[in-house]
Amino acid sequence: MNSLYGKVAIVGAADTQVGVVPNFSATGLCVDAAYRAIEDAGITKEKIDGLITCNSMAEPFMYHAEAIAENLQIFPRFTMTVNAGGGTTFSALHVAASAIVTGMCETVLIAMGDSLRSGLSRDQAMAMQASAGHSQFEIPFGPTVPAFYGLIARAHMEKYGTTPEQFAKIAVTARKHASLNPSAQMRELITIEDVMNSRMIADPLHLLDCSLVSDGGSAIILTSAERAKDYKNQPVYLLGVGEGHSHEHISQAHQLTTSAAVEAGKRAFEMSGLTPRDIDFAELYDCFTPTVLIELEDLGFCKKGEGGDLIDSGEIELGGTLPVNTHGGLLSHCHPGNPGSMFALTEAVTQMRHQAGERQVHKANVALVHGQGGIMSSHTTLILGREVG
Repeated sequence: MNSLYGKVAIVGAADTQVGVVPNFSATGLCVDAAYRAIEDAGITKEKIDGLITCNSMAEPFMYHAEAIAENLQIFPRFTMTVNAGGGTTFSALHVAASAIVTGMCETVLIAMGDSLRSGLSRDQAMAMQASAGHSQFEIPFGPTVPAFYGLIARAHMEKYGTTPEQFAKIAVTARKHASLNPSAQMRELITIEDVMNSRMIADPLHLLDCSLVSDGGSAIILTSAERAKDYKNQPVYLLGVGEGHSHEHISQAHQLTTSAAVEAGKRAFEMSGLTPRDIDFAELYDCFTPTVLIELEDLGFCKKGEGGDLIDSGEIELGGTLPVNTHGGLLSHCHPGNPGSMFALTEAVTQMRHQAGERQVHKANVALVHGQGGIMSSHTTLILGREVG
C-alpha cells in the first residue's frame, strides 16, 4: 500500500456558529464554513480545485457537492458527495489526500453543514431516528438510534462490569471541556448525579448520555506538504489514516463490544509508525457515551474491558495523559448530524496550532482523531502531527 505519511497537510480550518442558528439554512452553513476556511488559509476561492461535501438531512441535493460549488462559484476538477454518518467525514479526507497525491487536484476543500435543530420538525427528526434500522429485522420492533446504542452499552456492562456511572463520567468530562470553549452549545458544568438523574432515553442511557441536536457547519482545506509550506498557518500533517467497516445494521454485527475501530486504528498506526503511547490527545466520536469507552479500548489506549477504569482514572481530562474531546465533543459542543465529527478535526488543528486558549493541551504535537458512522459500523482513524520525520 502506498503510504500517505507526511504527504498532505491541513492548511485551513474553520467552524460556523453552532447550536440554534435559524438565520442560516443547511446550505448556508456549509457555504459559510467554506468561506471561513478559505479565509483562514489566506487564499482566494479560485485556488480550490477539489471539493468534497456531505449531503444534508435538512436540505438535501441530488448533487450536493456541485450545489455547494455553484453557491461558492468555484469550478473544481474533482468533486464528491459523501453520506454515511460520522465516519465518512474522515473517509472524505482519506479520499482527498489520495486525490492530491495522485495528481487529481492540488487543493481540496472539505465542507459540511446541516440544520438538524432549526431545519427539521420534531416529527421529521423522530422519523429519521426510526428509519435507521433494518427494514425486516429491526424497524418492525420499534427501536430508534438511542436504543441501538443502549444495546451496545448493556452488552459491555454485562461482559465487563462497566457501570452507568462510568458512562456518565464521559459526559461530565465533555461538559468540563466545553465549559472552557466559548463556541460550545452547552457550557454549564454537570455532575455524574446530573447525568444519572436525567430522563431515561434507552436503558441504560439517560438524556445526558446522548449527543446534542444542533445546527452548524465546519470546513478544512487540504493540500500537499510541499505547498503547505507557503501558507500562513502552521501545517497539520497527515501521518496516518485507516478505515474499518464491519456491518450496516446492528442486528448483523458479529459482536457488540468490539468494533471495526480496531482495524481502522491498526492501519492508521501502521502508516504513521506510531503507537497509542505517542498520542498527546484524542478527539473521539461521542454520539453516545458508550461509544467513547469502546473506542478507547479498540484503538489501543487500554486493554479490552478496562475502559471503565481508564475513565475513572481521570486521565481523559485536560491535564491527564490522554485528554479526549477537548472542545466538548458531540455531547456538549454540538452535533449537527453527519458533519458532527468535522468539529473534532478542526479542534485538533486548533490544538496543534497551539491556539486553544484555556483548553489548550500542554503538549499537543500528535493527535488521533476518530469518526464512526452508522451504529458502530464504519470507522476512520486519522493520526495528525505538527512535524514530519
